[in-house]
Amino acid sequence: MGDPLAPLAHPAFRWLLAGRVTTIAGNALAPIALAFAVLDLTSSITSLGVVVAARSIANAVFLLWGGVVSDRLPRQLVLAGSCAVSFASQALIAALVLTGTASVTWFVVLSVVNGMSSAFSLPASMALVPQTVPVEVRLQANAVLRLGLNTARIGGAALGGLLIAFIGPGWGLAVDALSFALAGVFFALVRVPAARLPAEHKPSVLSELKVGWAEVVSRQWVWVVIVSFTLVNAALVGGVMVLGPVLADTTFGREVWGLVLAAQTAGMVVGAFVVMRLRVRRPLLLGVALVSGFAVLPVVMVVHPAPWLLIATSFVTGVGLEQFAVAWETALQQHVPADRLARVYSYDMLGSWAVIPLAQLAIGPVTHAFGTSAALLGCAALYLVATGAMLASPSVRALTNEPVPAR
Repeated sequence: MGDPLAPLAHPAFRWLLAGRVTTIAGNALAPIALAFAVLDLTSSITSLGVVVAARSIANAVFLLWGGVVSDRLPRQLVLAGSCAVSFASQALIAALVLTGTASVTWFVVLSVVNGMSSAFSLPASMALVPQTVPVEVRLQANAVLRLGLNTARIGGAALGGLLIAFIGPGWGLAVDALSFALAGVFFALVRVPAARLPAEHKPSVLSELKVGWAEVVSRQWVWVVIVSFTLVNAALVGGVMVLGPVLADTTFGREVWGLVLAAQTAGMVVGAFVVMRLRVRRPLLLGVALVSGFAVLPVVMVVHPAPWLLIATSFVTGVGLEQFAVAWETALQQHVPADRLARVYSYDMLGSWAVIPLAQLAIGPVTHAFGTSAALLGCAALYLVATGAMLASPSVRALTNEPVPAR
């Protein structure tokens, strides 16, 4: 079975884990601090929406370029550079808030900068994992990493709430800035072999993107999962993240909804421990099958929204989500060439996340037209359709954990 904590024996992985946990903790408290900073300044939900959207748009625009750069340059240096830019942007906005000189324009500009830097760090951090551990412990490495990240999200959100309540959003943003500075040091200490050999002539960015795209479309299981998760994420954002609070206000209460979301995160933490111990030949098939369990939560919200049942259902879906997440990341790392992995990750992120703003915009009109219950049941149907599409793919069903030979 092997030691589930074996990846921690490798110094490069320990530094990567420390850096990612630090940034995730900071990023968990940052949205809370930013939201209250904007609302304190403007008292406008529209202004807050503009600030948040500015970061999301910048992230989407630069994501593919971030994948190219992360395949061209040492990924640990890309991460350190991204942290330096994020530290500067967050430190500046914290200073503006603390001195009372912030404006919506400054919030938007610095949110764009932060979204841009994140577009480089996301593919680099995920593609760096297989360079830090031997191939036989990659699955355990991804499980340990996700365990650390989910724990950091819980702690970061709790810390954000305390900071906002007692010393104000400006100091929360300052702590987020410091987290980037510390993480940058951790990433700079990662020592790994190069993912690719230096070339005498660098191809254009467009050529690099075409190569990454070819890696995606040449593997049916990759593009089928990416396309299917556009439906999964649409249902998650529209049905759970938007309609969940709406239903909570009219039925079981806001406090219960907070516990429901916390239960899912707790389930993800437990799910990481399960992955470390579980040994299956086709982990992606198991993970995809468990995605169908996501449909249960919106059904429970409609049929019998008892608090205990909602919390239990959310916990179980969190466990299932973690099985898929670890299996998916490990599959990409095992089967995609290391020098093209960041580009494939960037296409994965862009494809899976592109529908989220559309879902956020569409769920309101759909709910007004058909009602909350029908909209929630429609989201449950989307989960099942997405799962069915993935399970119908022979490539998904047949994929094993055996790595392909290096080119």
